[in-house]
Amino acid sequence: MAKAIPLSELPVLQSDNFEQFGPEEYQNGSVILMDKPLEWSSFDLVKYVRNRLPVKKVGHAGTLDPLATGLLVICTGRATKSISQIQEMEKEYVATVKFGESTASYDAAMEPDNIAPWEHITEESIRESISKEFTGEIQQKPPKYSALRVGGRRMYDLARKGKEIEINPRPVVVHDIELLAMALPEITLKVRCGKGTYIRSLAHDLGLALNSLGHLTALRRTITGHFDVNNSLTPDLFNSLIKSKRDG
Repeated sequence: MAKAIPLSELPVLQSDNFEQFGPEEYQNGSVILMDKPLEWSSFDLVKYVRNRLPVKKVGHAGTLDPLATGLLVICTGRATKSISQIQEMEKEYVATVKFGESTASYDAAMEPDNIAPWEHITEESIRESISKEFTGEIQQKPPKYSALRVGGRRMYDLARKGKEIEINPRPVVVHDIELLAMALPEITLKVRCGKGTYIRSLAHDLGLALNSLGHLTALRRTITGHFDVNNSLTPDLFNSLIKSKRDG
């Protein structure tokens, strides 16, 4: 069985070095930085890349929900054996949270199911709650509409069928939360966190901590480890570069 290539030795395809890559690099193992569009699933983007490369093994290192955008690290060939290492890396997100409304999915994928006052929320109360309750190692319950498995079944499948799901909190690490903007009832946060952190749950829990409700209205992953979305390729750019290299 072929061993995983050390991350430091993996070639990384990004927006400024495409010409250095060819079929051999894809087959041997490479990392491709992609910018996932809104409403694409992570699998949609993996399939898009696979259909344009001369390689069978293609996978991603960390799912993004369809309503999230941003950095999806894609691995080809032998680099797929390094996916678990990349998933362990610290991640950074820019998130928009709306107070005063909750949804069953904790984001804008579903209509609001409850409303609550939000006018009492202040910048000071937000900063205090973030610092005291949502930074460091915290206990977090994943959304019931998530891809985690319970008894071998995806939680979102059980939730859609109206099944009662017992969700136990689990430890996650939030390294830092920065308040970027306030336009209440919405705020924008920059979150640096470890593996397994659900930003949807953070939005939901922050609303409750502020004696209101909250849900995620926008999410963009900007960094995974040392990989930055500013160096990534959109699907259209990736396709045009592949096509021009093939035709040229």
